[in-house]
Formats: sequence, structure tokens, C-alpha cells
Amino acid sequence: MSARQKGNQSTKKTGASNATDTIKDEFQAVQESAKSAVTSEWDYKLALFVITTIAFITRFWGINHPNEVVFDEVHFGKFASYYLQRTYFFDVHPPFGKLLFALMGWFVGYDGHFHFDNIGDSYIKNNVPYVAFRALPALLGALTVPTVFLIMWESGYTLPAAIVASGLVLFDNAHIGQTRLILLDATLVFAMSVSVLSYVRFYKMRHDPFGRKWWKWLLLTGVALSCVISTKYVGVFTFFTIGSAVALDLWGLLDINRKGGALSLPLFGKHFAARVVGLILVPFMFYLFWFQVHFAVLNRSGPGNDFMSPEFQETLSDNIMTANSVGINYFDSITLRHKETKTYLHSHPDKYPLRYEDGRVSSQGQQVTGYPFNDTNNHWQVLPAKSFPEDQLSGHRVKSGDLIKLRHLVTDTYLLSHDVASPYYPTNQEFTTVSLEHADGDRYNDTLFELRIEGAKGKSEFKSLSSHFKLIHNPTKVAMWTHTKPLPEWAYKQAEINGNKNVQQTSNIWYVDEIPSLSPDSERSKKEPRKIKQMPFLKKYFELQRAIFYHNNALTSSHPYSSQPIQWPFVLRGISFWTQNETRQQIYFLGNPVGWWIASSVLAVFAGIVGADQLSQRRGVDSLDERTRSRFYNSTGFFFLAWAAHYLPFYLMGRQLFLHHYLPAHLASALVTGALLEFIFNLDPVALEENVDAKLAGKVANSSKKGGGPGTKRVVPAKERIGANGMLALWGAAGVVMTLVIGGWYFFLPLTYGKPGLSAEEVLRRKWLGYDLHFAK
Repeated sequence: MSARQKGNQSTKKTGASNATDTIKDEFQAVQESAKSAVTSEWDYKLALFVITTIAFITRFWGINHPNEVVFDEVHFGKFASYYLQRTYFFDVHPPFGKLLFALMGWFVGYDGHFHFDNIGDSYIKNNVPYVAFRALPALLGALTVPTVFLIMWESGYTLPAAIVASGLVLFDNAHIGQTRLILLDATLVFAMSVSVLSYVRFYKMRHDPFGRKWWKWLLLTGVALSCVISTKYVGVFTFFTIGSAVALDLWGLLDINRKGGALSLPLFGKHFAARVVGLILVPFMFYLFWFQVHFAVLNRSGPGNDFMSPEFQETLSDNIMTANSVGINYFDSITLRHKETKTYLHSHPDKYPLRYEDGRVSSQGQQVTGYPFNDTNNHWQVLPAKSFPEDQLSGHRVKSGDLIKLRHLVTDTYLLSHDVASPYYPTNQEFTTVSLEHADGDRYNDTLFELRIEGAKGKSEFKSLSSHFKLIHNPTKVAMWTHTKPLPEWAYKQAEINGNKNVQQTSNIWYVDEIPSLSPDSERSKKEPRKIKQMPFLKKYFELQRAIFYHNNALTSSHPYSSQPIQWPFVLRGISFWTQNETRQQIYFLGNPVGWWIASSVLAVFAGIVGADQLSQRRGVDSLDERTRSRFYNSTGFFFLAWAAHYLPFYLMGRQLFLHHYLPAHLASALVTGALLEFIFNLDPVALEENVDAKLAGKVANSSKKGGGPGTKRVVPAKERIGANGMLALWGAAGVVMTLVIGGWYFFLPLTYGKPGLSAEEVLRRKWLGYDLHFAK
């Protein structure tokens, strides 16, 4: 630091301190003025009350119909029952939303006896408190509507804009239909909307950093974000939305020429650290907390066992694998089963064809396939790579790392892999069998396999059920593998077995299902009580995360009602949730086409305005004043970013996709619609922070006129600033939009609520875009 800088340091600090005090005084004065303005906004409060009331009516009306299991209630109702019975299950979604359903069941005294096995199963006959379960998403769905209204209000938009934005969600058939059933989307969408609202409130406190309210809204934003991602992993899109806004805010704070004055690097570091704590660490800790609850509740063995490692399963009580596992000796006959597909290692006398359909040549050896049913052709004898002395053949345990041979008992041949392409995978090796003469002769090395038990420490014993292993071909180092695509008729549509060069792949894992050669009265068959083992939380968490992401990405099979992202904004396809032939009633999940088409059109208009503005600026034409442009990009642009972040990533996904995946993006498009409607009528939204910005820049003169104290300025409501003519035009536009939206909502109500039943003619009238509705004949 130079001498001049050192000499001025004290003066600078004093000046900065005085400036800071002045800024705080001015901010508090403006706050007081804003409070009086907000207090007088009785019209906003009345509208909020009316909208909230209608939201509860539309979500709760007829919620007891149908009294049968509907669509994905078979999954999330079942999971609630598993929680209440403390039975371990596996699902690709995080636990928060499912735990809420279990909590609701616990509140009403439900014991989890019903497992929601089939769509159409009766709740009444099975004595299930289904209305209580459905009331939870209905409550959250109803609260989402006023949250959207509050987002617009807190962002400074006029009442018509707030009504349009919230009305598009209030009178939307998709939001109503999804929040009246035992499904997760109501929790997801509500948490997403609360995240946006909390961040808007936090952003408005940026001129009073590190105050109590500043910290409150920062932490509430983090908690809400945690709830989003703890419900479904698509919640990461909400993280991206808020994170992008925070990054831009921090970039502005780093600017030495910012309106409020430059921040010192230590102070900027404090801002950065606070956001890391509030928006990353706090959400992550809450996220981990729900998994801890998940593991603590599910302490009994259940249908989720097969997705987890033997070590994990040993932490569950009543575990069949732990109770029935038996050590395997050489010369035992065993059945080997693939962990993921559950197919048995199988062989039969039929040979591979000389040529496959693509012209490649096979070895014409004996077929080795995967078979889904128990059969004697699944029996294999475990043999050592080197023979034991004749008087010492019995009692030798198979251990991890051993080289073994597998003899197919029915055909008396030996398992082998070699450098011949498999039927479906030219890069993978064929599996076949050879006779004893070749197995002990020129093909000896090709029959040797290394047994690698997952998670084994040293020479661990090889056991049935509990030892999950990879069978590695010793000469070529490929792993025995199978998949779900069946072979042609020449292999009786059985599964292909081949050698996978990617040895680390988790789908290479097998286990021994049973030991047919073991007599019931054998000493090895006697079961001893086994203690439940412990496993560190983080180890369980990471294992479950790996399983979740693997199986989530594996959801690629087709579904009759799946759809593509390009179809969602235009409501080109819905989903049949439930039908009843006797009454011709049906629930067909479909967005309000009128509302969705309006919102999608507005999104295109927004993009067009941005493009036109950028082009005009390039040519030196300033079509928008600075304040309007800032509002347009920072506020409406933020809502557009939320829409894009919750919609565009689905184009990159290869898994099954459905219309309900668009609901968070649709909510964001509703916000854009309300904001852009106001922009089109050239209205000037009220924003407290703009007055403060002007003060900080020295553009607002202190005034003590008409009783106002120094540094104060009245916050003028929008309806006073824009005039009666502008408001009348905006109200007229909002009225037209809402009339059309309500008309579309009412027309499709029978498909949303599942009643009344429609005649064939009435169904045909609702097939606007060829929707695959039932009872059209």
C-alpha cells in the first residue's frame, strides 16, 4: 500500500461509515413508506383471499371419488404402507414426499395393511383412509396457487397481472388432477414455488444485508430448495434457477462501479460465504436428514432387499438372505442367478447357428443362455481349477479369488468363453460349453474363471444368497453378463449370456440362488440366529444413491401414455389415469389446453421481444427506457429462466417421460404470462428496491415537503401512477384471458374429476387434438 493510500485510509473508512449510515436511514424511511402503501392494498388482500378459497374448493371437491386405486397411487400409496410397516423398499425418488404420506397415515392411525397392488382395487372394501392420503397433496396444491399470487405481488406487479398468473394455475386441469391423488408432484411444485417466493423476498432485502430478515429469507430459500430436491431429483432444476440468479447477483456485488458503492473483498467474501451456507450447506444437510429418517424407519427386510448389497441387507431384521445363506463347497451343484434380471445361468444341447442375421459367424458351440424359471438345466457343479487328492475331495470351501470351473450337469460339459463375438454384441465374447476331453485338454485355460465376491476382504467364504460376485474369465478378463433383450427363436427367446469387457459395470453381478445337491439334514443346512449388523450412514447413503441413479437411467422401456417434451407446451397428449366401464367415467390427465396454449404463446412473444430489443440496440435504436428494460430482463427474465431450466433438460433424458413432468415449467410459464401481460400495456410496476437504488445513486433528492422527513419518498401504488385508462385496458385483457381459461377448465372438468360419465358424443367433442380418451364409441 502506498503512503498516499495509507494516509487516506482513515478518511475513506469514515466516509464509508457515514455513507452506510445514510443508506440505512434512507432504506428504513422508504420501508416505512412502503408499509403504509402495502397496508392500503386491500384489493390485493381481497383477491388473495378469494383465490385461495377457490383453490381449496377446486382441489378438495369430490376428493373421495373414485374410491379405487388410481394410476401411480399403486406406487406411492404402497410406499406409505411400507413405511408404516417399517419394511424396506426401493424407489428411484428421494424419501421426503413419501415420508409425508406415511406421516399422514400415522396421524389417522393407519397400519399399512393394504399394499395398493392394482389400479381399480377398492379402498372401501380394504378399509384404507385414502381421503386422508389425498388430502395432503390437495392441501399443498391449494397452497401453491396463493404462493404464485404472492410471487407476483412481492415482485411488484399489478393486481391484474397477479390474478392472471395465479389464475392459470388455479384453473388448470393438470394441476388440479395431479394434486387430488396420492402422488408426489403436489409436494414438488409447491416446494418449487415457495423456493421462488423466498428468493424474491430475500432479493428485496439486498439493501439491508446480514439483518435478521435477510438471513430469514436466505435460510427459508435453502430449506425450500431442500424440500424440492428431497422429493424428486428434477428439483435440481430449481437449484439451477435460483443458483443462476444468485451468481448474477454476486457478479453485480463484485462490480466496483455498482450503484451502492464498491464492496471490499472481505465483505464480498462474507456475502459469498453466507449464500454458500444458506443455499448449499443447509439444503444438503436437510437432504441427508431425510435419508437418515428413511433408514431409521425401514429396519425390516422387504421387497427392496434385492437392490442392495449383502452388507446392506445384513442391517435389516428378518432378512431371508442372512438367515438362509450357506457356505459353498467344491463339488456342490448350484444355480447361479443374475442380480438385476433374475435370470438363471442355463444351457441346453442346442447349438448356436452358423451365421447370425448380420452375417457374423459363431463357433456353433452349445448355447449358454439366461432362463427365467427354475429348471434342471440351470444346475452347475463347482470344480477346482486343480484337482484335490482322491482322499481329500470333500470339505473344501470355495473362497473369493479362487479359480474355478463350472460343469453343466445335464449335458456333462464345461462352461467356456473365448474370443468369438456374442450373438448381439460384436465387442463382447461368446459363452459356450465344451466336453471334458477339451476342458482337460487344449481348451483347459478357457474354462477357468476367477470368482470375485463384491466387498470381500481377503479370502472370504463363498455363500449362497449373500455372496454377490462377478465371474471373470481368467485368460481374457471379461465378466459374465446378461441383459433383457431376448435371443431369436433359435434360442427359444431366452436371454443372451456374454463376456463383458467392462468388468467394473455393476450389472455384471450374480449370486447363488440355491444348492440343489445339499441335503436338508446336512449340518450346513442348520440355521443359527444371526445378529443384525451395523453399517455407517454415509456408506448406506452412497450405496442407495448409486442404485437410485442407475435404475432411474434404466427407465427406458416404452409406456402407452409416455410423451416427448416437444408435445408438452401444446398439450398434444395426456395420460389415462382411471376408467370405469359401468358408469363410463374416466380420469384423463390433461392440462387446460386454452391456458397452456396462451402461456406457450406468451413464452414465444417474450423470446421475440428479447431478440428485437437486442437487434435494435445493435443498430443504435433504444426502444426501451433503462428502467423498463431492467425490469423486463431481471424479473420477467428470471421467470423465463425458471421455465427454461425446468423444461429444456428433459430433451437430454433417455428415460420414460410423461406430461406431469412439465408442471413446474408450466407454473413458471404462468408467471411469465402475468408479467408480460403487464409489460405489453407498458405499465410501470411498483418496486421498493428501485426507489432505494435511486437514492443510493444520488438521483432521489431528500425532501421534507408536505410533512415528509429528510430522505423519504412515498411509494405510489401502480394504479395511481399509470392512470385509469392503462389499468382499464389491463383489466380488460386480464378479463379476456381468464374468461377463456375458465371456459377451457370447465369444459374438461369431467375428465379431471372423473365424473359425471360422458356419452360417446361428449367424449368425441373433447378429443381436440386426438386425445386417446376412452368410451368414444
